[in-house]
Parts: sequence; C-alpha cells; structure tokens
Amino acid sequence: MHIFEVIVLGLVQGLTEFLPISSSAHLRIVGEFLPSKTDPGATFTAITQIGTELAVLIYFRKKIVRVISRWFGSLTGKVPRTDPDARMGWLVIIGTLPIALLGVLLQSLIRDNFRSLWITAVVLIVFGILLGLADHYGKRRRELDDLTYPHGIAFGVAQALALVPGVSRSGATTTLGRALGYTRTAAAEYSFLLAVPAVFASGFFELYKSFDEGTGPYNLGETALATLIAFVVGYVVIAFLMQYLKRGSFLPFVIYRVALGVLIMVLLTFGVLPAYSAITG
Repeated sequence: MHIFEVIVLGLVQGLTEFLPISSSAHLRIVGEFLPSKTDPGATFTAITQIGTELAVLIYFRKKIVRVISRWFGSLTGKVPRTDPDARMGWLVIIGTLPIALLGVLLQSLIRDNFRSLWITAVVLIVFGILLGLADHYGKRRRELDDLTYPHGIAFGVAQALALVPGVSRSGATTTLGRALGYTRTAAAEYSFLLAVPAVFASGFFELYKSFDEGTGPYNLGETALATLIAFVVGYVVIAFLMQYLKRGSFLPFVIYRVALGVLIMVLLTFGVLPAYSAITG
C-alpha cells in the first residue's frame, strides 16, 4: 500500500472514530476510492483504533486514573462499592462483556459477511434515524452518576452492535443513552470510557495475530504511521465533540449518515462500487 493511502486511512480513522458516523464504515468506503481499491479489513481497523483509544486515555486521564484507583480501593474495602468512581469501574467491566462474547462468536461474520457495502449503507441509514429520534425525544435528565448496572449492560449490548460496519460504537451507545434519558455529554463520556478495554483488547489481539501468522496488514512502519495519525486527529476530535455536545445536537450527524447511506446505495446500484472487494493484508 502506498504511503499516501496509509495517511488517508489514518486521518479517516481519527476523524470518524468518536463521531457517531462509524469509523469502520468510512475506512471500508474510502478504501474503494484509493488507488489500490481494496477493503483495509477488520485487522487494520482494529489496530489503528489503538491510536484513537490512546487519545481517550490522555483526554480522560484524570477520570480514568480516579476510576481505576477507586475501583481497586473498593476491592480491599478502603472505598465503598457505592462510590461513583468505583461503580464506574464495575460498569465498564460488565459493559465490556457483550462485545467480548459476540466478538469471539461472530469473528468470521465480522471479517467477511458484515463487510458488504449494502449492509453498511442500510445500517448507516437505520441507526442514523434511531439516533435522531433518541436525541430529539430524550429527556436529558440523567448524568454519569445516575448510571445503573442494568443500564451499563444495555450500553454494552449497544456497543456490541458496532461489530457491524456502519453502526458506529459511539453512535449506538449514545443513541441508547439518549433513549434512556442521559445527557449528551454523559452518554458520550461513558461511550468513550466503555470502549477503552474492548478496543485495546481487539487491537492488540489483531496485532499479535497478524504478526504471529506472518500476515501483518501492512509493514510495521506504515501501520505505526496510520495509528499515530489516528491518535493525533482523534484527540482533537474528542476535544471538539465534548465541547460541541454541551450546546449542539446530533442532528448534523443524523443527516450525514442518512445522506451517505443513500449515496452508497446509488453507487452500488449503478455498479460504481462493488458490494465486496479484496481485503488488504
């Protein structure tokens, strides 16, 4: 793969990971318009997400350190288990279980069947509309401290839906959060925190497996470059989104998702885009 393509894919990953528009869908679509005209694949997507999750660790570092510290304290009895930060640690753990289970069970579908652009287009539209409805009718009364264990599990199930390109991890979880009455910033923040263990586990597993099998998605330098770009751009996007959600709605993202889904369908219908393509790596 040409260095230009690696840079473009790194930029796309960083720009789209935290917006509710699906980074995996955009990597899949953009890959068709690059000179190599190939699907970057689930492996490349998972590895470059390590960069964007590093951005989450740095942006929310104070919150994450506090949660980890208080969670460990709750294990020894030094911190009450009802402590909000200790509870958040448990909520992230139980919320990670659905995607961990489904990620293992549906591995072959994730790599092959789910990567049809027809599925991506339909999912972009359907989940875009659901996001719009949830954001419009959400009560906006709950904050992170109001998060319950049943809601934490529900968020985890929503996150697992993002195994299908086009759903969007942040889109699915914020849609559920808004439907349950959480504020936009609360839903977005929990979505980011919830993604950390799942994305790191997936990314490092794919990285290990690709080199163990001798089939790394690209050479180490190119993969590292794409991941670094995704990290830098992703950090900027997090900062922008958290500020934007204090006053703005998800409507622009809803419109974009629906428009992109319709465009993909048109291009597929007229043969401009293939439903499937060769996977790089």
